[in-house]
Amino acid sequence: MACDILIYNGVILTLNHQFDIFQNGFIAIQDGRIVQVDDKLPGSAFPESTQMVNAHGGIILPGLINTHTHLPMTLFRGLADDLPLLSWLNDHIFPAEATHLNPDSVSIGTRLACAEMLLSGTTTCCDGYFFEDDVAEAVLESGMRAVLGQGVIDFPAPGVPNPKDNVDEAETFIKKWTGKFSRIMPSVFCHSPYTCSSDTLIRAKILARNAQVLFQIHAAETQSETGWSLSTHGLSPIAYLDSLGLLDSQTLLVHCIWADSKDMLLISKSGSRISHTPESAMKLASGVAPIPELLHAGIPVGLGTDGCASNNDLDMFQEMGQTARLHKVHAMNPMVMDSRTVLKMATIGAAEALGLSDAIGSIEKGKQADIIILNAFQPHLLPLFHPESQLVYSARGADVRDVMIDGQWVVKDRQLLTIDLESVMRSAKNLSHAIRQKGNIS
Repeated sequence: MACDILIYNGVILTLNHQFDIFQNGFIAIQDGRIVQVDDKLPGSAFPESTQMVNAHGGIILPGLINTHTHLPMTLFRGLADDLPLLSWLNDHIFPAEATHLNPDSVSIGTRLACAEMLLSGTTTCCDGYFFEDDVAEAVLESGMRAVLGQGVIDFPAPGVPNPKDNVDEAETFIKKWTGKFSRIMPSVFCHSPYTCSSDTLIRAKILARNAQVLFQIHAAETQSETGWSLSTHGLSPIAYLDSLGLLDSQTLLVHCIWADSKDMLLISKSGSRISHTPESAMKLASGVAPIPELLHAGIPVGLGTDGCASNNDLDMFQEMGQTARLHKVHAMNPMVMDSRTVLKMATIGAAEALGLSDAIGSIEKGKQADIIILNAFQPHLLPLFHPESQLVYSARGADVRDVMIDGQWVVKDRQLLTIDLESVMRSAKNLSHAIRQKGNIS
């Protein structure tokens, strides 16, 4: 029986346990899943296929996975740069969200984010924000795979004017989207230990645990947060969350920049996972997370970009390059965070952090066909001695030529097939004029 699609004539990085690389490989796909991946041996025949796709010597790898985003915040890209976190949040971002976020603007911002991610090779993201129902509709339209968390915070928030309703809103969102579409997985996103009371945190975690969905939270992001937690609770942010019973294998801790050795032990014992967002942390001067130590402790760590208001892009290739370089100079050791380690953090490691490694994150038989192809015949990608190094240190999102999710092409020859890109960009530009006129530009 012929497979649906056969991709051939490319260098395949499987990101499997053995880190197999096929220099002249092929991938057979049937019903949205990978049924075979191998090297093309001289004189051997390809499996029969309905559609043959020539990769033209490109680099083929699993779709990248962004473990932490705030998708609608593309609308605030460049709105308030070069500021410390709390000033950035309280004086600029929170007021802008209160003024400009509504279902229509959230939909536009999300579609703009999905377009940016798809065109740069990201096939799965983990989001946490408000009006998440509208986020989910836009993501579904785009063809992306996503873990989407309804925001919970103990202040009036966009779409949740009464904080008493915050966890109830999350529950409604989870009930609506659970099992509805295979590519959309609902979640709970509590903003942080300093914006959510202990009661809110516990209620939200109980909801997530009962619904068997991911619980996301910013934690140990800044030195001032750690100082506040120690003075308020007598515990570090991580130890405080642990004391409330929030740490387990379905908890994603975002940032963990100020996690110490005791915190790492708590995270490791609990089975919690971590999202590392170095570009955002560098821009906000939050510090450098102890990622090599966390990985050494066996803790799953995935890369994320954070939102466009603090990064200011969603290019995971750029995130990989920055990650490798940041940790090398911080450790004063060029062997720290080698290219294979960092590439895993954007693929199979990210899938593990989200609890999705059985389905995505590597090119292996039985997994979903989430695959990207880069045009490798370009000056900055030649010669190609070690493809994993080239991907981390030389490649960029604009090198992505083709993107497949669930066996369906969503980008072909740099053309986005699921989103009217011109329309989305015009809408985003019009919204930026409204934001400017209302005086939110710093």
